[in-house]
Amino acid sequence: MLRKNAKVELIKGVPLFSECSRKELDEIAGIADEIDLSEGKELTKEGRPGREFFVLIEGSADVKKGSRRINQMGPGDFFGEISLVTRRPRTATVVATSPVRALVVTDRSCSTTSRRSRAR
Repeated sequence: MLRKNAKVELIKGVPLFSECSRKELDEIAGIADEIDLSEGKELTKEGRPGREFFVLIEGSADVKKGSRRINQMGPGDFFGEISLVTRRPRTATVVATSPVRALVVTDRSCSTTSRRSRAR
């Protein structure tokens, strides 16, 4: 399991969160779950709604549009932020090409954190 500081370091490398304060990054790290996925697992599906954002900790994944591979990802790479923020369908399919460990932030986690922040 990653410590909170390690989660913050991974998250702050994502452009979506580049303007966040340390406190905000700590909150995001607090809602990020660490998950393990098997090789061949489809993490996102092109055209489907997206409700989560991923940062790879370990492992690799292919990004596909249609049947064509357009990118390979590894530790520190991230995906899913566009659908999480805009609620638009996924722009690509992402499939694990090895066992993967990742941080995941869901739209439900984000809305809970947002409500807590407004209540303060």
